Amino acid sequence: MMKTITRPASKHAMSGIGIALAAAVLIAGCASAPAPVIQMAVSRAAVSNANSSGANEFAPVQYKSATDKMNAAEQAMTAENFALALELAEQAEVDAKLATATARSVKAQKAADAVQEDSRVLHKEIDRNTR
Repeated sequence: MMKTITRPASKHAMSGIGIALAAAVLIAGCASAPAPVIQMAVSRAAVSNANSSGANEFAPVQYKSATDKMNAAEQAMTAENFALALELAEQAEVDAKLATATARSVKAQKAADAVQEDSRVLHKEIDRNTR
């Protein structure tokens, strides 16, 4: 009768498992949130558009919220907290768009009010001249 001798796994097989495990850990580490470069650019543009639309004057609360969140997103990017940076940048974009829309709305209302006043003055002048 022959004896069967079992050998422990070879060093080559063990190192292959080690390499596979290290690769899996590395891939998992890289799978964390990537830097939200595109969202940061979109948010910066939205804040810039809000500023150009006069939001600082006509929608100061929304504009300040947008700029504060954008600054916090920049700080989170510097700290490499990309998930937080993404969240703050998205919020900054929404706040900036709201500020832009509010500023445009306020300016449109002021223009409409001015047209109404001009119309009232014109009617008053016409009435005075017809008497």
